Amino acid sequence: MSKADHMLSILWMLKQRRRTARELAEKLETSVRSVYRYIDALCASGVPIIADAGAGGGYSLPEHFTESPLFFDSEEQRALVQASAFARGTGYPYVEALDRAIAKLKRYSNSGQLEHMERHENGIEALYSPSVPLEHLLGELEVAAANGYTLEMEYRKGNGEALSSRSIDAYGLVLWKGQWYTVAYCHQRQEIRSFRVDRIAGLLRTGTSFARPAGFSARDFLLQGILPGQDKQEKLVTVIIESGEGVLNDLCSHWLFGHTLVQRLEGQAHFRVDATSLYTYVPYFLLPYGKVLHILEPLALKQRMAVIAAELATHYQT
Repeated sequence: MSKADHMLSILWMLKQRRRTARELAEKLETSVRSVYRYIDALCASGVPIIADAGAGGGYSLPEHFTESPLFFDSEEQRALVQASAFARGTGYPYVEALDRAIAKLKRYSNSGQLEHMERHENGIEALYSPSVPLEHLLGELEVAAANGYTLEMEYRKGNGEALSSRSIDAYGLVLWKGQWYTVAYCHQRQEIRSFRVDRIAGLLRTGTSFARPAGFSARDFLLQGILPGQDKQEKLVTVIIESGEGVLNDLCSHWLFGHTLVQRLEGQAHFRVDATSLYTYVPYFLLPYGKVLHILEPLALKQRMAVIAAELATHYQT
């Protein structure tokens, strides 16, 4: 073990209870003299180790210090406070616990570290506007996914139907385009499905449990259901778009085009898109770009764009 590893081990052992130098040396399998050097180094770094001589003595830490967080460098501190701000802006269900953790981090930081964190704290933010408060539902779904609790769910579909009740095994939560989804095994349909959390009216633990499939990714499952052509035997059509680098970068960062990109050339991008989306969703997405891009292939997509543009012109003229 390195010197830093030994020092960290000593710190963890002292956070548990008082220990003598000999006890520490036995645990670390090193000499008592080396323990003295590690203790001196910890004290020099600012750790308030208390040394009591005599029978029953040893090394200990002040009571308040046992609750202090690990020592983080400046980059780690910056990452933690910014991740906290980002998570808070996404509807994260454990905001209060997150605030306590960040407050603890700041409490046990020196003035220079504190000033550094506060300068970077507002560097990253997220916008999240839920139609209804979801913290309780998100918290219950997260706990159920972590512990394998089967839930009874009251759910309302998007078509306005009445509430339906079903048992689910929640495998995970995914935040997608400002909406929270839970990916779960539905006992009613006997298949894995995704459900919008804002359509859940109630959750109740059933007392039964489940085991999540090994290596399962809720994110990948949701993405496969959203992206056209995923795991589907549908014809893919080559789409070639010519434009400036800014527009092409914008297209390639989009959730559909980014996952269907097959080749990027100077001034051109080649995609492979399923036929259904090509003539339904894709034209309406490309239309706002106007004349700053040119569709080179396929001809059918250009014709579909022309029909939609003509229909819009007629609509607003009348």
